[in-house]
Amino acid sequence: MERENMVKSVSRALDIVTIVSMEREGVGVTEIAKQMDINKSSVYRILTTLAQYGYIEQDQERGRYKLGYKFLEVSSKLLDSIDLRTEAKPFLQELESETNEVIHLVVYDQGEVVYIEKLEGNQTLRMHSKVGKRAPMHCTSVGKAILAFLPLNTVTSILERKGLPAHTNHTITDEESFLRELSEVKQKGYALDLEENEYGITCIAAPIFDHLGQVVAAVSISGATMRMTNERLTYLQERMVDIGKNISERLGYKTESVKDKSLF
Repeated sequence: MERENMVKSVSRALDIVTIVSMEREGVGVTEIAKQMDINKSSVYRILTTLAQYGYIEQDQERGRYKLGYKFLEVSSKLLDSIDLRTEAKPFLQELESETNEVIHLVVYDQGEVVYIEKLEGNQTLRMHSKVGKRAPMHCTSVGKAILAFLPLNTVTSILERKGLPAHTNHTITDEESFLRELSEVKQKGYALDLEENEYGITCIAAPIFDHLGQVVAAVSISGATMRMTNERLTYLQERMVDIGKNISERLGYKTESVKDKSLF
């Protein structure tokens, strides 16, 4: 919408909110008026109205304006209303359309992953996964993508309870080797399952973070090993990291990139 088609007072109020939000120590009427090139009386009237509704607060000693706690209330309601499956679905469909492979969305729960969404693609692939089913973390790409960003004491606890049982002869069953694998996952921002859970199936996954910066889920592409070549996996690496980041942003994640997080 062009600016001239907006309601001018609403547009100005939103501009003022943006300016105030950029100044941690608050901002004065004169500064706002100069930035917006409007008179101080107009700025004051808008600020007063916003303050009445709790969106703006004034420091009585310095006279500077800051964001009000009403924004916390509103953002809290927004975050509560966010549904992971709903927010992730367009990105999952995008991946399915691009790759024609099986796309999974999982969440972390009590030392395991739970499949909450599965898109089948149009390639022939028989997998044990289905929505609602649980799967181990140590031998799945989604599980490793989540484990790599959990606190070390949580990972250790999971390994003590669940162990590292072999699902194929490619499964990593040595704890030291597995922790090195998680360290690499954390550095790269994505995880691989090279026939570690099911023979003939290779997967690549990326973690998903919530608004608090905590890893809560993962997204993956699963395909026949003959199709998931090294060349294709190399291409998909950056794509998966971007998809994970995009879904995370839809959940309110804004702090740092997944590659910057370091818990080990």
